[in-house]
Amino acid sequence: MLVTYPRLGHKLRVGTPSNPKYHAPSAVWDKIKEVNCEKGTFWTDDPREAVHGADVVVTDTWISMGQEHEKSQRLKEFNGFQVTEKLCKEGGANPNWKFLHCLSRKEHEVDDEVFHGRRSLVFPEAENRKWTIMAMFDQLFGHWKLN
Repeated sequence: MLVTYPRLGHKLRVGTPSNPKYHAPSAVWDKIKEVNCEKGTFWTDDPREAVHGADVVVTDTWISMGQEHEKSQRLKEFNGFQVTEKLCKEGGANPNWKFLHCLSRKEHEVDDEVFHGRRSLVFPEAENRKWTIMAMFDQLFGHWKLN
């Protein structure tokens, strides 16, 4: 997202805790600068700033497998980043914003109202993931021959 979306002309606003371990590695920032799309990327540690003007709000797993020992620290550092209607309204997301999550989801990442509500495109996203990956493989590695 950090490299591709701005190259396609989309503005990307990223919100993470201020701890540098949650920031993109310098190699990613170098690539962003190399393709001259840093102007399309905004980084903040304020979740309200992150959702400002958003058409789509995306969150990810805060605690991945192998990070269970960091759970209490991560929950503390991500406090305030839970995606809610209130956060997006206060932050100034566009009125018709939509929500995406790669799954599996925990309630501390997004509340039930958003996850199961009219804004959520989580399940269509999951349904289309396979086809998106297959299309990318086809484009990168050759065309499918189906008989």
